[in-house]
Amino acid sequence: MLAVIAYAPGLPGPFLFDDFANLPALGDTGPIDNWPAFWRYITSGTADPTGRPLTLLTFLIDAHNWPADPWPFKRTNLIVHLLNGVLLYALLARLGRVLAPDDAARCRTAAVLGAALWLLHPLLVSTTLYIVQREAMLPATCALAGLLLWLRGRQQLVDGRIGAGLTWSAVGLGGFTVLGVLCKANGALLPCYALVIEAVLLRPRQPVIHPRGRRAHRTAMVVLAALPAAAIAAYLLRIGLVGMAHGGNAGIRPWSYAQRLLTEPRVLLDYLALLWVPRPFSSGLFNDQYLASTSLIQPLSTLPALLAVLALVAGAWRWRGRYPTWSVAVLFYFAGQLLESTTIALELYFEHRNYVPAMLMFWPLAWWLADTRTLAWPRRALMVALPLGLALMTHARAEVWGNVHTQALVWARINPESPRAQANAAQILVQSGQPREAAALLQALLARRPDESQLAFNLIGAHCQMGGITPADIEAGRIAMRGSANTGSLFAHWFERTLPVAMHGRCPGLSTDVLLDFIDAGLHNPRLSSPGRQQDMIYLRGTVALARHQPDAALADFIQALDLQVRPAMALKGAAALGAAGYPQQGLQLLDHYQQHKAASMPARSGMPMLHAWVLARQNYWANEVTHLRRQLNLDAHDATPHTGARPSAVRERSGGERL
Repeated sequence: MLAVIAYAPGLPGPFLFDDFANLPALGDTGPIDNWPAFWRYITSGTADPTGRPLTLLTFLIDAHNWPADPWPFKRTNLIVHLLNGVLLYALLARLGRVLAPDDAARCRTAAVLGAALWLLHPLLVSTTLYIVQREAMLPATCALAGLLLWLRGRQQLVDGRIGAGLTWSAVGLGGFTVLGVLCKANGALLPCYALVIEAVLLRPRQPVIHPRGRRAHRTAMVVLAALPAAAIAAYLLRIGLVGMAHGGNAGIRPWSYAQRLLTEPRVLLDYLALLWVPRPFSSGLFNDQYLASTSLIQPLSTLPALLAVLALVAGAWRWRGRYPTWSVAVLFYFAGQLLESTTIALELYFEHRNYVPAMLMFWPLAWWLADTRTLAWPRRALMVALPLGLALMTHARAEVWGNVHTQALVWARINPESPRAQANAAQILVQSGQPREAAALLQALLARRPDESQLAFNLIGAHCQMGGITPADIEAGRIAMRGSANTGSLFAHWFERTLPVAMHGRCPGLSTDVLLDFIDAGLHNPRLSSPGRQQDMIYLRGTVALARHQPDAALADFIQALDLQVRPAMALKGAAALGAAGYPQQGLQLLDHYQQHKAASMPARSGMPMLHAWVLARQNYWANEVTHLRRQLNLDAHDATPHTGARPSAVRERSGGERL
């Protein structure tokens, strides 16, 4: 109840950041109101080899189409968070009985308090109220349920019931690891959590004595826990070694694999500081300003942080017999950070990565407070004060998450060196009629980060609202496009909004020639030379030609873009754009070109993308879309009048990629 009250102010908040990269899949091929649409949606995920289908499935609780209302999504996230709190109580109560089998009251009190401190912690707001991070919450549900079932199975083995014990263990560790992975890849860490609990708490205090049970338990732990954990370790080691062997470059990231490994101990200590010294406000979603370590002494905190992490892990293992609750919390935490804080080239820092690892973090404190044989009143006072204090901070943070204007300004103030935070705040200020304040935010950081396209183009947008742009703004846009390491989808979205402004002269100084200059600068940027990025920009160049009523030039650009990566969605999008602009003959020519070259279509990657391609082929989806659009274009060509009857599902691009 306290958690519901604390989180309530954040439920009216908007969609944010990665929500827009993932949730539009709900409407990519039309409303999900039939089985073919359901199978297209559930296989559409591109994150992880699995595509995270169980997480996608839960989004159908909240909406069947896009755009959608964010409130139901946030409500469901909060329900999942509350469920995880209940499961965590059950787990801590079960582990407490291992430590103090004759003190049920202490076990229950410590479990309630440990679960409450986790449930009410303000750091978890950035997971619970960030809709897309349901993919981080559901693996927690699977981990907690899996550990509880495994503990039940282990107790059966202790009691000599071999068949039942092996069944529960297999369902708990095997079945729920699979379910967790289908929510997000770090669901694979469930076996690691079981190994930590087994080594620190169970083996010394609750050994499996029955000979057959001991053999069965050993076999189950090897097959269901040790081998999966070893496979994860080998996978992470291979990624690091292969990455460093190829020059250490981490793709579009501004740091190398070695630098990431040097940086993550600092990040982990920052996380621990946020967990143990909570505060109402933190950096939130925008941490792109986090400084990577380039050596053991640059910055100076690198080596001390590395030594501190090693000392924590070694100390927890060394004193696991004397301080079991502390040891299991520390080792559980670092096991939970294995996938997202080691060699995989993810971004350096995100608060939601603490959701699962921190589940046991406050149990040691709760266990100590629950022993009221001494200092009874001070301990009881802390049992009340600590949850209430955390709830108040969570309530304050939830209020920020529930107000998009306040949220943007708070994050911009906390993260003055974050281009994302400043660009986000500038967009909110422009939308609320404060372009001058937005421009001031952007100019200060753009002077130090001239290669940040999100700063340069949002500054142009702010200046347009102030009366027009200057040659300095145009040059800043060129410099950003020439130096940007990754424009993401920002430039395409900005371009599509800005092209009508330039065509109708609503922003003095901004013309289609200026937009073409930006595209040309991007095409000559070696860091944007991948086929997908080049395809995006050449397609945008074609849209400028189309806006200028140059259909043959537009067709040539669309064909050039299509040839870089032959994809039916790109052909359909371009052909529909030509038809909607009143040039159905050119649209038909683009479809003809696609038909001639579709054998060269990009093969689907392994995993879920391959299954998705199979589903589309099984449904004859693209062939039907092409046939429908061709019929529309032929009717338009026959009537010789502009027609816009193409179904939206035929002209909308797949979500989740780097293309338009």
